[in-house]
This record gives sequence, structure tokens and C-alpha cells, in this order.
Amino acid sequence: MRKPLAGLRVLDVGTRIAAPFCAGILGEQGAEVIKIEQPGVGDPMRTIGPFASPDEGAGEADQHPYSLFWAVEGRGRKSITLDLRQPRGQELFRELAARADVLCENFRPGTLERWNIGPPVLSRRLVTVRISVFGQQGPKSLRPGLDRNGVAYGGLLHLTGEPDRPPVRPGVTITDYLTGVFAAQAAVALLYQRDTGDTGEGGVIDAYLYGSALRILEWTHAAYHHLGLVRNRTGNRLEHSAPLDNYPSRDGRWVCIAAAIQANFDRLCTAMNRRDLLDDPRFATAGARAANGNEINAIVAGWTSQLDAGDIEARCVACDVPVATAYDAADIAADPHMIARSDLIQIDDPVIGPLRQQAPFPRFDHHPPPVPAGAPRLGQHTDEVLTTLCNLTATDLAELRAANII
Repeated sequence: MRKPLAGLRVLDVGTRIAAPFCAGILGEQGAEVIKIEQPGVGDPMRTIGPFASPDEGAGEADQHPYSLFWAVEGRGRKSITLDLRQPRGQELFRELAARADVLCENFRPGTLERWNIGPPVLSRRLVTVRISVFGQQGPKSLRPGLDRNGVAYGGLLHLTGEPDRPPVRPGVTITDYLTGVFAAQAAVALLYQRDTGDTGEGGVIDAYLYGSALRILEWTHAAYHHLGLVRNRTGNRLEHSAPLDNYPSRDGRWVCIAAAIQANFDRLCTAMNRRDLLDDPRFATAGARAANGNEINAIVAGWTSQLDAGDIEARCVACDVPVATAYDAADIAADPHMIARSDLIQIDDPVIGPLRQQAPFPRFDHHPPPVPAGAPRLGQHTDEVLTTLCNLTATDLAELRAANII
């Protein structure tokens, strides 16, 4: 199994999702990831539910509710504790950074500089990923914020939901994850430049949550600039495409059918046994169907509501119509295709034991990716990392613990 980033070391000094997710992606592609957490506190993700009870064999330190959110987002890395607010902690951090390739952080801009561990005092070979809500510079850069603020400010929230109702947030913390993905790609690009260029230097990546939302807005700003058009919410439909919707089934499911282009509409008419629709001037062309979107979508919905979701899918698949039922977690866990492709894997979690999670993504050469290690206990690898990379002795570690630095 390929590990294209094997040999790289990543320091994850972020909290919650965006920066740790960036580090986690690099880890799932082979890098060693060392997560640095505040002694006695750790990443706030450890305190966010839903929670599970510890495994029966768990030690005394693990006898408390265990975050399943952390179990997913904390996997595949080592955890050390280090107080970055204390000079000795900052000194040790600089030593670790000198032996690392990538640093991922998402504190408010200027925080690392106040702690004397900003990019200017770190190794010039280091690639530093700095994630924030509003960017490292600019009038709003120091404002606090979270994913929802990035979704709103970047313009995505305004487009999400039904046109006659308030905006609706996406179902997951989308800008945290998107920004982590964009930042990981940029980190690999800078690593390539560092290792193939003349200077051997890394660099700093300014990745901000609203920017990831802004980047995926399709034609929104081109249309505003050229046509003066302000794009608004359209719900599950598209203004210029029909039939396209999430259609109700007889058994209470929702089935997404995308049949706006002529070839797919032709196939859908066959699946519905409604070839007569092809001769109806309201639906004869893509433009006509878009102009009469309510009517054609109502016809398709009338057909789907008489069938179970499985039957709708089967008939569409038989006629090569793009279709998918809106899956929940139980559907995904039982789906034969996902099982065959190992899209869910079993992690050996150190606190609660075997735990099924989504697999690393994407994969290389059709091989299932290696299974990551379970999310570590707080400080589980402190002694290992500091003795190996900073040459500390047992006496040194004891003194650091006595001073609450680790």
C-alpha cells in the first residue's frame, strides 16, 4: 500500500476541526502527525458529543464519557502535551518544529507570534499552514469566528435552503473541512517546491474559512459582475435545469434524480413509461423544461410517490438515468457497494475498542488505504516524542511535569 508522504513529519497544534483535519489528511497519506495539546485540557474536540461509555477494559484515566467526534477527528496521530504559553514549552516547540516539515495551526492571527513561535523564528524549511476565519491580514482578520461564520461571510449560507425560507446551514461544518482540504493540497505543493527548488525553503499558507466557501460558488460572481445578477436560494432545484429534485417515494424516502439534459430526460421518460412527454412542447427541450420546471417536477414526483425508493432506483438504473437515494448512516453501513469498496473501516480505538468510521479518502491504485491508528489519549505519546526528538531524559520529563509544562 502506498504512503506517498512517508518520511514527512507534521506538527498539529490546531484545535477543533480545520487545522487538525489538514494534518490528518497528510497523516492518512503517510506523514507522521504529532498533535500538541494543552496539558490537562487537550483539544476541545475531546469534549464535544455524542459520547460513548469507555470499554470495559479501559483504565481508570478513561472512566469518563468519550467523544465519538474526537474518535474520528483525532485518529492517526500521536498526542503530546506542551504548554506553549511558558518559555520552556516554547523552547521545546521550536526544537520540534526544527525536526518537522509541516506545521498546522488555527489560532487567531498573531497568537503564535505572542508565544514566540511564529514563522519568523522557526525553521525556514518548515511549511506553516495558518488557518483562520478571516485570514491573517485585513480589517476583519482579528475577529473571532467559527465554521458557521465562514459559511455566512463566504456567501454559501445565502444560497442554502428554500427561496421563501431563512438560510439553512449545510449539514456538516463544511468550511472547516473544505479549508483543511485546500490547505493540505497547498502544503503538498509547497513541499514539492521546497524539495525541488533552489532555496530549500518552505513558506506560509494563509488559508481562511470564508475563502473555501467563496471558491466553490460556481458562476455566482461572474454573473453579478457581468449581468448584475444576485444569485439567491433555489432549494433542491436549479433555475435552469429540470427535472432535477429530491423526489418523494412511497416508503417515505427521498430519491435524487438528475435528468435535465436531453439524453437523460429521454431515458427517464422510458423509465416512467411516459414517452408521450417527449412530444409535449412544454418539455420537448431543455429550455422548455426549465421554463416549466414546476410542471415537469410535479409529474416526476407523482410517479415516484407511487413507488418505493428501491423500485425507483431500479427502474432508473435500468434506463441509465442518474439516480441516488438520500442515504442515512444505516443505509451506508449496509450498502453492498460501499462494503465492497471498504468505504467504512474498523479503527482500534484505545478507549472504547473497535469502532467503525469512514475510511481515509481518496485511495491510490485501487488499494484500500491503511487503517489509521485510533485517536490517542491526551498526552499518550509525550514521553516517546520528547525523548526521541528533543533528547530529554526521565529526569527532564519529571521536572517538566512538576512545572505543568507537559
